[in-house]
Amino acid sequence: MEALWKQASRLKEQVSRQGVFKQFGAAYGSSDNVFTDESEVNLHQRLEKLYLSTRAAKHFQRDIVRGVEGYIVTGSKQIDIGNKLSDDSQKYGIGNTCTSGNTLSRAATFYGKARSLMEKERGNMLKAFGTQVAEPLRAMVMGAPLEDARHLAQRYDRMRQEAEAQAVEVSRRQNRVRESAGNDDVISKLEAAEYKLEELKSSMVGLGKEAVAAMAAVESQQQRLTLQRLIAMVEAERAYHQKILEILDHLEQEMVFERQKIEAPPIPAAQTYMAQPPPSYDEVNGMFASSSVNDSVTSVDFFLGEALDSFKAESEFELNLSVGDIVIVRKISGNGWAEGECKGKAGWFPHAYIERQERVLASKVPHIF
Repeated sequence: MEALWKQASRLKEQVSRQGVFKQFGAAYGSSDNVFTDESEVNLHQRLEKLYLSTRAAKHFQRDIVRGVEGYIVTGSKQIDIGNKLSDDSQKYGIGNTCTSGNTLSRAATFYGKARSLMEKERGNMLKAFGTQVAEPLRAMVMGAPLEDARHLAQRYDRMRQEAEAQAVEVSRRQNRVRESAGNDDVISKLEAAEYKLEELKSSMVGLGKEAVAAMAAVESQQQRLTLQRLIAMVEAERAYHQKILEILDHLEQEMVFERQKIEAPPIPAAQTYMAQPPPSYDEVNGMFASSSVNDSVTSVDFFLGEALDSFKAESEFELNLSVGDIVIVRKISGNGWAEGECKGKAGWFPHAYIERQERVLASKVPHIF
């Protein structure tokens, strides 16, 4: 009874495996004769597990390839968008005509150059994804070793079915021998059938071992190569993010510096004018002037300026200024002085003390003359 129970259990296991093993390309026969050889059963189970493992690994490799290809397509579009933003930023930085300073234009130029570097690094990462990840895995999915191993498994399956059919034939001839009461011809045919069955089983076991070895080699290669490609993908992305961080750190320093220049309080005008005294009116008019003095003073179209800070005249040639005074500016000296008129008096004052005004309140006009 124990032997019958053991045989029935093996039959149940083999029937449950048939649904999966049909993936090799051939169906099992319908014979009730099954192999009870323990080594053959173990071989069959080993081959079945290898098939399931290599099939799952192949599907995973294919998923990685598809994911990487999609990432490359999306990333390439992002590179185009980023490069366009880089060009626009640098174009503004170069062509900016802002009259109040070039801080924003410089920041835009810095950003455009940094964006270009970042998109270049993104391109390097996508290239690594393609050459180091997608291409090797695609080659393995479509490669010969896996297909060759599967062909061996299919041949083993077909030979196993042939051996099962031959086992049925042996069983049938054994019944005839029992019925023929020792007929030599029937016995001879039985012996020939049994010999053929043994040859088939021997060949089947050899082919099964060859198929197992081939599938095991493919499985090992799949595991090793897929892990290597995953590591390569992680390393490429990690290197990309490190480069991006370096670029952003440098960009932030540049832009913060520009922001600090905007937010810094203005330097008092009293600290900006030259210590060199202004030229006298006689010098400017050429009475005792040298050519160098004449070259340093430029007559300009008269314009109005508003005093930003107070200035106390220290000589008869200088002009007192108070905050908010409106000055008619007539000359500008190369050493930082300007000449003009305010409140009916004329004289020199530091040019940095005033700010040019295009318009002046009418209430302030009478104070000029």
